[in-house]
Amino acid sequence: MQQKKHGSPALFLCYLSTLSHIYRAMLEYLPPRLMEGVRHIDLNRLSELRIRAEKPLRALYDGKFVFLGRFGICSARSALLPTAEEIEKTLFAASGFSIHSVENQLRQGFLTCADGERIGIAGSYVYDGGKVLSVHSVTSLCIRVPHEIRGCAEEIYGRCFREGLCSLLLLAPPGEGKTTLLRDLTRLVCERMESNVLVCDERGELSAGELGSSADCMRFADKLTAFTAGIRAMRPDLIVTDELLPEDYDAVRRAVESGIRVFASAHLLQYGDVPQKLFSKYVILSGLGKIGSICDERGELCG
Repeated sequence: MQQKKHGSPALFLCYLSTLSHIYRAMLEYLPPRLMEGVRHIDLNRLSELRIRAEKPLRALYDGKFVFLGRFGICSARSALLPTAEEIEKTLFAASGFSIHSVENQLRQGFLTCADGERIGIAGSYVYDGGKVLSVHSVTSLCIRVPHEIRGCAEEIYGRCFREGLCSLLLLAPPGEGKTTLLRDLTRLVCERMESNVLVCDERGELSAGELGSSADCMRFADKLTAFTAGIRAMRPDLIVTDELLPEDYDAVRRAVESGIRVFASAHLLQYGDVPQKLFSKYVILSGLGKIGSICDERGELCG
């Protein structure tokens, strides 16, 4: 389906869309009672579903949290109250009915489904020798639904790459559209520059959409492993990854010092919060898909 190009935050909300099979897959692993409530809303506008044991079912809908009842959006008093059993069944079905096959993901606090929906989990963590052994008694699920919004990164592309491809870091709190922007930015670089792009998709969420014909993807590998193997074997011009943590910057440095550009995102608020200044451009978002400012490697406003 052809999607309208847009760049403003209002349009970013209005034209949120994704392939319908992603939603069908999501609905398939929800228990019937919860599935019924979700089916009564416009799924193209759904970004996140919060399932908590014996607490009102909530959804991030058009950028705002709403309560969901048997027939869709409702008051808190009328909202569905998921049970612990429904949470267990959701997790079991989302794992492909094999919790054992996704144990490594669960130990990191999430599960990624086949179509890129990331399910965050909260419960009781069991440790052995200082390492997470397993997660029991899961009490909450956060289902994040990926969206492909063609054209949402046009403004970033136009303002940051006037002098050619360069390394770029997106800064914003969770839920501000960083992954969606990175995905579209990757597609634009592939289509217009025909660069060889390696996507390091550690959680299986970044690659949930069209990345471009010259993109290769490594899924579920930690960043150090993916960057090291990718540089040696895939000869990328650009590496794209999501959600940098402080321990990931050494992998970025290795790539940059090898002459490879890097696109990444981080849950940070401003340029001064970045632990290592390895990028040429820093894009600070000020809302869902909205560019607040762009800084250069010295922290000076540009673009």
